Amino acid sequence: MPNVVIKLCTATLLAAVVMLSLPVQAGADQANAAPNAAGVIAVRSAYDVGETVDRLKKDIAAKGIVFFQEIDQAALAAKAGIQLRPSILLIFGNPPLGTQFITANPQAGLDWPVRMLVYRDAQGAVWVAYTDFAWIAKRHGVSTREAQFDMATQVAASIASSVAAH
Repeated sequence: MPNVVIKLCTATLLAAVVMLSLPVQAGADQANAAPNAAGVIAVRSAYDVGETVDRLKKDIAAKGIVFFQEIDQAALAAKAGIQLRPSILLIFGNPPLGTQFITANPQAGLDWPVRMLVYRDAQGAVWVAYTDFAWIAKRHGVSTREAQFDMATQVAASIASSVAAH
């Protein structure tokens, strides 16, 4: 029984993450979309979910970034008996860059490594969502790593733009 409760809570949390990214979608057809109030940037993909994930992973590898994990959230939800549109979380990072944030504030480790969510919305559009790095810096009170946050911002925007609808 506790396992079912954990799965239900996880699926609910995943659905909330997807819902938080919705308000920014209206103007998010470009890779330089502004973050919503929750610090989420969403970029509309020109591809289906599977191809979006494949292209993102190829771009991450081409940039020499460490790819840690792919989590199929819809599959996890299905195992809990919950329907969820396609939703895949990609976890990756560059330890020499990412650890700069953690050395400034250990709690910044909550937001590292980088996570990008690929999901399909109710209208069938596919989106790539990630947390704005300026928002992360503010969240953790990190003001001493501006160059590193700028670099992370540029890299994430570049990765998202590799699938962006034009």
